[in-house]
Amino acid sequence: MNNLLSAFRFAALPAGTNSFRAEVKAFLQSSFEPMPADIRARSWMGFNAAFSKKLAARGWVGVTLPAQYGGASLDAFSRFVLVEELLAAGAPVSAHWIADRQSGPLILKFGTEAQRQFYLPKICAAEAFFCIGMSEPNAGSDLASVGTRATRCQIDGSSGWRLNGRKIWTTNAQHCHYMIALVRSSGEPQDRQKGLSQFIVDLALPGVTMRPIRDLAGDAHFSEVFFDNVLLTDDALIGHEGSGWAQVNAELAFERSGPERVYSSIVLLEHWITCLRKTPAVSVHAATIGRFATHLATLRNMSIAVTAKLVNGESPLVEAALVKDIGTEFEQSIPSVIEAALAMDPDALVDAELYRAVAYVSQMAPTYSLRGGTREILRGMIARGLGLR
Repeated sequence: MNNLLSAFRFAALPAGTNSFRAEVKAFLQSSFEPMPADIRARSWMGFNAAFSKKLAARGWVGVTLPAQYGGASLDAFSRFVLVEELLAAGAPVSAHWIADRQSGPLILKFGTEAQRQFYLPKICAAEAFFCIGMSEPNAGSDLASVGTRATRCQIDGSSGWRLNGRKIWTTNAQHCHYMIALVRSSGEPQDRQKGLSQFIVDLALPGVTMRPIRDLAGDAHFSEVFFDNVLLTDDALIGHEGSGWAQVNAELAFERSGPERVYSSIVLLEHWITCLRKTPAVSVHAATIGRFATHLATLRNMSIAVTAKLVNGESPLVEAALVKDIGTEFEQSIPSVIEAALAMDPDALVDAELYRAVAYVSQMAPTYSLRGGTREILRGMIARGLGLR
């Protein structure tokens, strides 16, 4: 236990991020039209290409990528501040941030120079949006059991790959240009982590079809993606054949530890507190608000501690899993606690905007523990980190 807890050494955001935070706040105030809380609560899933291009024009897409590829050459602390402010404001971030957070850094680290020069400038200009192809039917978060397969073939006399299979729960695939897919390139599903590779799939290629999945809130943020004899040239492979498992695990540390795993319900919480300030009932809920503030402060410090490890070039997989698991518990507790608070006084008039926001977040909250790895997967990783498995 001590080994894991000692991994979370206190880390503070560098002083230089204060001026950057002020710059981001000013940008959002001047370019982000005021919207009701129930719309801003969709920030995590809000796909708005125009807003992402506006952000890119400020140099804030691909912020950690080197300037030679169009990036801002900022560190992960600056990205932490940027994402924190975007989510707190309820900005629509979904179009660009998978590429910003994962795909760009992955291509930078494991891609060829030709891949870097082709994809990274497009990411930084918000001209190339990426989705992540990991989950599959009958596999879920068990990435090692993926069955989608790439087999060697010839394309116009040159070596290439033929892709068959399907992915599911792929965020915004229907709006994206590319998918980075984890597929089996050798062996059988029983081989687990061996024989997995990552490919960049142009979603406009023949043989790719998508079926959007509509959720309880009436939105369609996820898709099922089918690959039917999709031909990929050799330069679609990222890294070495068979190195997909190690690459994906390095990538997941970026996905699981950031503010996006803590702030999904923050717009709802802030709007509830704003409404309470207008009523005598605010003192009744002071202890509840205090608990939320304490949990948020602790989670934020843990997330910053993981960010510090990423800045130092480490791959804190277990620590990131712990932040994601506890962060999801926090995010999911907010709508249920607010619903219970509203039910304490059924005769009180409820702010219509608050009512719509809590209804939306309550419907979406169950998905928080699915994205980025289910609770069962994360707790298995934590158990291994504690030496219990």
